[in-house]
Amino acid sequence: MLTNSTILITGGTGSFGHAFVKATLAKYDPRRLIIFSRDEMKQWEMAKLYGSDRRVRFFIGDVRDKDRLSRALHGVDFVVHAAATKIVPTAEYNPFECVKTNIFGAMNLIDAAIDQGVKKVVALSTDKASNPANLYGATKLASDKLFVAGNSYAASGNTSFSVVRYGNVMGSRGSVIPFFLSLADKGILPITDERMTRFMISLDQGVDLVWRAFDDMVGGEIYVKKIPSMKILDIARAVLPNAKFDMVGIRPGEKLHEQMIGTEDAPYTYEYDDYYKILPAIHSWNEDPARINDGNLVSPDFIYSSDNNAEFMSEEQLRGWIRENLNIVGKI
Repeated sequence: MLTNSTILITGGTGSFGHAFVKATLAKYDPRRLIIFSRDEMKQWEMAKLYGSDRRVRFFIGDVRDKDRLSRALHGVDFVVHAAATKIVPTAEYNPFECVKTNIFGAMNLIDAAIDQGVKKVVALSTDKASNPANLYGATKLASDKLFVAGNSYAASGNTSFSVVRYGNVMGSRGSVIPFFLSLADKGILPITDERMTRFMISLDQGVDLVWRAFDDMVGGEIYVKKIPSMKILDIARAVLPNAKFDMVGIRPGEKLHEQMIGTEDAPYTYEYDDYYKILPAIHSWNEDPARINDGNLVSPDFIYSSDNNAEFMSEEQLRGWIRENLNIVGKI
């Protein structure tokens, strides 16, 4: 589907963008792959990696600017929406800025994509959008709802919107692994709460989920990858086996456990081999055979959270992953 197409990724200089661009160029050979972001220095650094590749283009712009988005989307077939204000404490202390990017930015992208005749849009979401306890999660829940409803807004147009949702990306700049590694020489690691658990997903798995969404989507689906969980103490011990712990308490807006599917979504959630799919409650789209495909409806009380997960990653598994990926941990 993506072969010989034009793809644009918002927020494309982030951790996911780096992984998506590299993997998509190798697997699908798109005609053009446009990195849309507002940070010129990150674009400059990224351009050094692809300077000789004529398929890769860079476009300075902000999702808050609808006119700039509309210009960038001219002739684009597929969009991956990765731009967001993501750091939980940053959003708590700068709420207006978070709303402008995560909600107004989503509205601008939906409008511009429909106006420019984009075929499919996949938006990146987060576990924090399920039963949100902080502003970041609340804005991403609103964003998810906007992208789902965007399929109705497109009416008879040819633009479809879907969402992918996943938790902590192992080794990304904002994750706890590089943070713990940076403190390893001190021998003491700060722990917010010893009961805390987190989902664990690699960037490659995140990219694969976006590809799957593009291939499978009709419109309005939220895709949730099946991934393992880890206890925060096990993550710390994987980084530093003999670490001492400093209990610092949960930060403003932080959850004890991550949740990606709540009981409210269970009546519309279908299970597949390696992922779940939450179907839209509006317009009876959750009863559409094309959207259900070969999925099985989960139980009415189903919850998918990091503490009740059937699969947990061990200290040794994470330690092995860190050894294999140390050259990229925290770099992008």
